[in-house]
Amino acid sequence: MSMNNSPNVFLEPSPNRFQVNVINESHDNNATPQEDADPPHYEETSFTEEAHGRHRISHRPGNRALYENFLQNGDTVKSDGNLHLYDTHSNTYYLKTFGHNTVDAVPNIDYYRNTGSISGVKMNRPSLLEIHEQLAKNIAVNPGSIERVTNGEGSPGEETTANKEEESKGGFVKFGWVKGVLVRCMLNIWGVMLFIRLSWIVGQAGIGLGVVIILLATTVTSITGLSTSAIATNGFVRGGGAYYLISRSLGPEFGGSIGLIFAFANAVAVAMYVVGFAETVVELLKSSGALMVDESNDIRIIGSITVVVLLGISVAGMEWEAKAQVILLVILLIAIANFFIGTVIPTSNEKKARGFFNYQASIFAENFGPDFRGEGFFSVFAIFFPAATGILAGANISGDLEDPQAAIPKGTMLAILITTVAYIGVAICVAACVVRDATGNTNDTVVSGMNCNGSSACTLGYDFSSCKAQECRYGLMNNFQVMSMVSGFGPLIIAGIFSATLSSALASLVSAPKVFQALCKDNIYKALHFFAKGHGKNNEPLRGYVLTFVIAMAFILIAELNTIAPIISNFFLASYALINFSCFHASYAKSPGWRPAFKYYNMWVSLFGAMLCCGVMFVINWWAALITYAIELFLYIYVTYKKPEVNWGSSAQALYYVNALDSALELTAVEDHVKNFRPQCIVLTGGPMTRPALLDITHSFTKNNGLCICCQVYTGPRKLCVKEMNSGMAKKQAWLTKNKRKAFYAAVAADSFRDGVKSLLQASGLGRMRPNTLVLGFKTDWRDASAVQIENYMGVIHDAFDFELGVVIVRISQGFDISQVLQVQEELEKLEQERMALEATIKDNNFEEESHGIRGLFGKARKLNITKHVTKKDSSINTIQSMHVGEFNQRLLEASNQFKKKQGKGTIDVWWLFDDGGLTLLIPYILTMRKKWKDCKLRIFTGGKINRIEDEKLAMTSLLSKFRIKYADIKIIGNINMKPNKESWKFFEEMIEPYRLHESCKDLTTAEKLKRETPWKITDAELEAFKEKSYRQVRLNELLQEHSRAANLVVLSLPVARKGVVSDHLYMAWLEILSKNLPPILLVRGNHKNVLTFYS
Repeated sequence: MSMNNSPNVFLEPSPNRFQVNVINESHDNNATPQEDADPPHYEETSFTEEAHGRHRISHRPGNRALYENFLQNGDTVKSDGNLHLYDTHSNTYYLKTFGHNTVDAVPNIDYYRNTGSISGVKMNRPSLLEIHEQLAKNIAVNPGSIERVTNGEGSPGEETTANKEEESKGGFVKFGWVKGVLVRCMLNIWGVMLFIRLSWIVGQAGIGLGVVIILLATTVTSITGLSTSAIATNGFVRGGGAYYLISRSLGPEFGGSIGLIFAFANAVAVAMYVVGFAETVVELLKSSGALMVDESNDIRIIGSITVVVLLGISVAGMEWEAKAQVILLVILLIAIANFFIGTVIPTSNEKKARGFFNYQASIFAENFGPDFRGEGFFSVFAIFFPAATGILAGANISGDLEDPQAAIPKGTMLAILITTVAYIGVAICVAACVVRDATGNTNDTVVSGMNCNGSSACTLGYDFSSCKAQECRYGLMNNFQVMSMVSGFGPLIIAGIFSATLSSALASLVSAPKVFQALCKDNIYKALHFFAKGHGKNNEPLRGYVLTFVIAMAFILIAELNTIAPIISNFFLASYALINFSCFHASYAKSPGWRPAFKYYNMWVSLFGAMLCCGVMFVINWWAALITYAIELFLYIYVTYKKPEVNWGSSAQALYYVNALDSALELTAVEDHVKNFRPQCIVLTGGPMTRPALLDITHSFTKNNGLCICCQVYTGPRKLCVKEMNSGMAKKQAWLTKNKRKAFYAAVAADSFRDGVKSLLQASGLGRMRPNTLVLGFKTDWRDASAVQIENYMGVIHDAFDFELGVVIVRISQGFDISQVLQVQEELEKLEQERMALEATIKDNNFEEESHGIRGLFGKARKLNITKHVTKKDSSINTIQSMHVGEFNQRLLEASNQFKKKQGKGTIDVWWLFDDGGLTLLIPYILTMRKKWKDCKLRIFTGGKINRIEDEKLAMTSLLSKFRIKYADIKIIGNINMKPNKESWKFFEEMIEPYRLHESCKDLTTAEKLKRETPWKITDAELEAFKEKSYRQVRLNELLQEHSRAANLVVLSLPVARKGVVSDHLYMAWLEILSKNLPPILLVRGNHKNVLTFYS
């Protein structure tokens, strides 16, 4: 095709890109598809004619509405009225990409978006077919293709469109890294512990171990922060925080389990922080003598009012909540600064009596070592650790961040650094200023001549030695309000406590619904999908807010959280552990998709962090850790059992592949052994849904035991075959998975059925997992088939033997192919759907008309009645379909399901006539091990001499006992080689009559001519040469009718046709007469290599 490089193809330059979408390719008018005059047969695939269509060009919206048409070989095409054609010297129109005459697309971010992306519309690049195949002559530009791309293929959907409209209007509130992550994390990490517990912790552990405790907690959070940063920078992060990060890394099983308990923990954390605030308020009321009822009920009242106010701030929108967080942070920073200022303001005698002496080296030295009183290192650490949590506060609102990939690492790690420095600074300063014990009595001064015994308070003029005999009220060990005493202005510390508790409560109140909404949107727990709906311009989870409010209120009313608090801390730690493990797992799986922009992480450090989190869980509270693991395990098992239909490209998937690859390679190095032989089958089902019975019987002896590959061969025009094959691969494998068939699907496009199967026989499998047995259905329509089709069918059997595969031919009375039944069902479903849609439309119109009248008052009731009526109709669809299908061929449907049912008590009759290595015996033995076939007993039939029947039976009994195969009976048939009766032989002769050449009745010239014209026909010489063998097949059918007519299944040695000697039609006649009018029968022939052994 000649293309024009003229620079003036477009009248105006445009930066926009376009693409060509091939909908259907038209062929030459005179090239009509050639239909096969012969009737279809079930081993081959029939094709549906494709409608002739036209090319349509879809393009991105931009400055120019549409692009010009193009044509091929100088033929012009008509354009729509709003298209502009640009003529050239060669009268050729073409599409142009940066100066090259091609429909290829340059790299563009829009091609890589997800279907539901709200940051831009997913575009479809030109397919490989469009740039590889020749361009068709008739190519029309469809002006509506933009709408098709936007609203159809890769449709973002109505909600996404609405979101984009809001975003374009500036409706979305998006936060930067400071307000969105840094502020939130700092507020959540700085809790009430900073003001009322840190002084006690440093008093117990001393400055040295106190700093170690802080650094140990920081180590856990820092490693988790690094892992969070790595995961958050490995692709676009949506809303859902910890749940989103874990689920997209480890899959829905871990993500779904941790997401639910993480959301619940955040909801209960709201109650914890609010109760902490309420307790402080009640303490103030108590000191003023202004209690409303009593302490517990006052906590409930104040807590309830507080959580209602916080809910109002949250529901008002993220913008208001963010403003409130900034105000609370300012108050908190002022309170911390107030403490540091207070440490340098000269102390008063009253404060000295309470143990505060400003900075003193002697106090620093005295408080450097530990002085545990009823506590230990780990118990003190357990009390402090919740003060270090809260690092996921920014990640939890990842959907509301402008750039989560940049904001989460920067904000989280900086927040950890700042808060750690603040904790260490406060701990060292308070321990350098305040002694551990003080009486608070200003008269407890040192008497002259008193021995201080190294007491720093004594050297500073105060005698607190009485505290050894009785408990004092002041000092680091006794007074939780030390920071208020030390600070320059005490009420500011109270304000700081209020700020710390309320900010943490507010952050948790926002985090819980956001995480819960993301979990519900993924529909992992279908019962919770109700909470997925968002409201307003920012998609606020109002339903989630209400649920969080209810949970928080329930725990506030309990007003006793000492028991539940450790479980919540463990829930957070479990989340941290899984985030660290996610980072390790993704790195360990070595998936090419793991490319985090944040490089400052290490997979082994992440694994250490995960183990550290698990250890800390048990240190804090061992029984709470066990409860956490139990809940997580239960949810994991539940999600695994339900198998949600999601595909997030998790590291678990990557590791499955790596493990499977490693196992396959390791298996390749293992030599085959007869003890480990198992049938590994290629099954010629075509589409697996079209021959379910053939798949079911094969699946019965390969499930959990061997390889099963359902194969389909596409024959016909290569282009159409490849297109149909590619479009159906995923669908047919999905059908196998949905119907719980442990099998693979493979397809090839070939010139003939035999060539396709030959390719499959040679190339299927991987390493040691290669097929060793071919399973195919008996060709029931062989007498109506063409000679080429028979030759292909027989050729497949010959090829299988050539490649040293065993062969199993299965026959059932009704045949296997139910494609026509499926087609009827599909048409009936479409008709029923159209009828229901029409009825619904008519009723909706009637409802709208009636709603304008007086009866509109009852519109709601009428609508409910319509729904109920439609439901009744819907319930009758299956009945209608069953009636129609029954009229079409109910017996065929029943036959296709016969191997799905449990087989009743009966027998599997094994006619082991020829030793093929043992496959004829192994397959029925495996069947008896299956649940559906366990009530069937094996009966073994074999040939023998009439005068040695008992000896033959003893020999067979000995052999089976050595093989350890249980059987119900052994029968030696001594009259196999007798001639069949005249009626049976006559039937056989009549069956082969149309395929005989009868050359002996003609002169030599005519006979030779007939042989050349119909080489496939059965000659008299061949029939005479194989007369004894033909007798045997007919006689065997008589014996089968006599002994095995009532069996559940018959397994019979398959006769082998010598290649190039026995004609195809004669062999098909043997198979026909051998298996006629019998129960389901398997004709089996192994590859004559041992598959059974009696050696250990």
